[in-house]
Amino acid sequence: MASAGKRNQTTQAQSFEELLSQFEQIVTKLEDGDLPLDESIELFEKGMSLSAAGMKKLDDAEKRVQLLLEQSGKERKQSFEPTEEEEE
Repeated sequence: MASAGKRNQTTQAQSFEELLSQFEQIVTKLEDGDLPLDESIELFEKGMSLSAAGMKKLDDAEKRVQLLLEQSGKERKQSFEPTEEEEE
């Protein structure tokens, strides 16, 4: 098993899409429920690491977009929450 430090370096080097794909694969395996407990816990741990790395990448992207908007003089802070019409 890879150490946590090495695993974090690996996830940081991956694109958001790669992280998401791996995360979805783990979720599918865990939802199947056919794994031994130890393997399930190991996959859960890896999934949590992938989730954290993905969230960091999203936060970083949001900060970059915000900076670009500020630099262009078109800063408009809007929530990314979907409106009621978009949810339907």
